[in-house]
Amino acid sequence: MRTLVGVNDPQAVKKWSTLMAVAINKTSYWAQRYIGEGKKSRTPVQRIDDLQSGAGDEVMVDLLMPINMEPVIGDDTLDGNEAPLRYYTDRLRIDQVRGGVNLGSRMTKKRTLRDLRSDAKQASADWWARLMDEMLFIYASGTLGSGEGFVWKSNSKMFDVNPLTAPDAMHQMYGGSATSLASITAADGFSLRLIDKAVSKAETMGGDGTDELSMVPVRIDGGEHYIALMHTWQADRLRSEAGEGKWLDIQKAAAAAQGSKNPIFTGAMGLHNNVVLQKHRNVIRDKTAGAGANLPWARSLFMGAQGLMVAYGDTESGTRYQWTEEKKDHGNYVAIGTHAILGAKKATYKSKDGGVQRDFGLFAMDTYCVDPNAA
Repeated sequence: MRTLVGVNDPQAVKKWSTLMAVAINKTSYWAQRYIGEGKKSRTPVQRIDDLQSGAGDEVMVDLLMPINMEPVIGDDTLDGNEAPLRYYTDRLRIDQVRGGVNLGSRMTKKRTLRDLRSDAKQASADWWARLMDEMLFIYASGTLGSGEGFVWKSNSKMFDVNPLTAPDAMHQMYGGSATSLASITAADGFSLRLIDKAVSKAETMGGDGTDELSMVPVRIDGGEHYIALMHTWQADRLRSEAGEGKWLDIQKAAAAAQGSKNPIFTGAMGLHNNVVLQKHRNVIRDKTAGAGANLPWARSLFMGAQGLMVAYGDTESGTRYQWTEEKKDHGNYVAIGTHAILGAKKATYKSKDGGVQRDFGLFAMDTYCVDPNAA
């Protein structure tokens, strides 16, 4: 039997918790580009660390309403006529999420506990990054879609913690001439025109005394942008229809944009109408569109600021993620557990009449979407 010295040593556990947390942030697609710290960040996702909260607790986030008061001129009295600050309060719950790896009997004189910890950190960081990226795509879209290849399944208890919410009519758009998922045809693919329509909608929404909230653009380095995050196959169609000359202009615009060194431009395809064009394979897809409910479609995301929220609670480790080690089989091998107390949801608010739950900070854009390499 091997002698397993140092298993669950407090200093080692703290060290590897920190190393794993750093690795997750460096690996996660969303964390690299779209997540900002705190309730006032002007990023697509606000990350809230509430270290006073534990599993099952609720974290509250306020959405500030714009002031619509008429200005007071000259010596007219301001006293008593000040506009009250008004908020919509959104809530998300956090719960324990865990994973783990079994180091088995692979430890030898050449493969030390440190070596296996390093392997476990890499595998766990990749798993957590994938888990978080998939979760944010799912919550942003309000559906798992087909869920093909995802770690998350439709019956996961995570979706009981914070239920998924489908886009409301004001924040739902469709490609081409389609007006619903059922009316999508092969002609209703992703296009620059759809992006232009989304910009027009975002720039004129709210601020008109209706109590419907404006979509606030992402603010970076003095510049303001929206983001169009589409599936890889939607991006292929977009580029094909734009043509080489137009696509070159789109690429040049991204390189010359104010704030182009900001993370939201990382890996960007280009910039069109002040919208950063991004793509990812995990954009939600399904095969339920069209009159026969059998056409392939994807839900691209048009994002401004604060469209999503992710919150972390107290893991007792000083980091967002906790690392634990246990001897198993009477000391024959070691298992490593990784834990977080977290929750995510789409930011929403109720319409003025209280009858509709509205999204805040993003549009869903559903289009026909097919593999360009399909036979």
